[in-house]
Amino acid sequence: MSASAVIFYIISVAILVPALLAVTSKKIFRSAIWLLFSLTGIAGLYFWLQVEFVAAVQIVVYVGGIVVLIIFSIFLTQQSGKDLPAPARVRTIFAVLAACAGFILTCAVLTGYSGLATRAVIGSGTVGSVGNIGSQLLSTSEHGYVLPFEVISILLLAAMVGCIVIAIQHKPERQ
Repeated sequence: MSASAVIFYIISVAILVPALLAVTSKKIFRSAIWLLFSLTGIAGLYFWLQVEFVAAVQIVVYVGGIVVLIIFSIFLTQQSGKDLPAPARVRTIFAVLAACAGFILTCAVLTGYSGLATRAVIGSGTVGSVGNIGSQLLSTSEHGYVLPFEVISILLLAAMVGCIVIAIQHKPERQ
């Protein structure tokens, strides 16, 4: 086994273990912190793949934006220290079946298209400088990324609105 494979497996464990702890933790704040570690591990995977710009976007948008907003909304609610209710057994079974179906679908797609993304990135000639990445981000042409750029801003806006909705304390009605 090569050193590259060992590094990949270490990074994979650093992503998957916090992800599993995030969805199985009974404390909502701990789930948010485990999500933070999992998303940071994904940024580490991007750094290992030498896609530094995407790793920086991962850190800024998801770790720096979404997770921090989630943590703030947890602190602003009145029930931040309580245990989460246990999910119904039907939801658990459905989640396991959906995860297995997604895994099988991903394996089927990857076996049919191995190497396609690598050839597309290397053959396009656009990978390289930050200037090329910036011009593609703001381009409205066929290979431009202005739409995903705007979707990210809408995602951040939705997270902020969600945090505000969670943080609003409803006054009890007087009788």
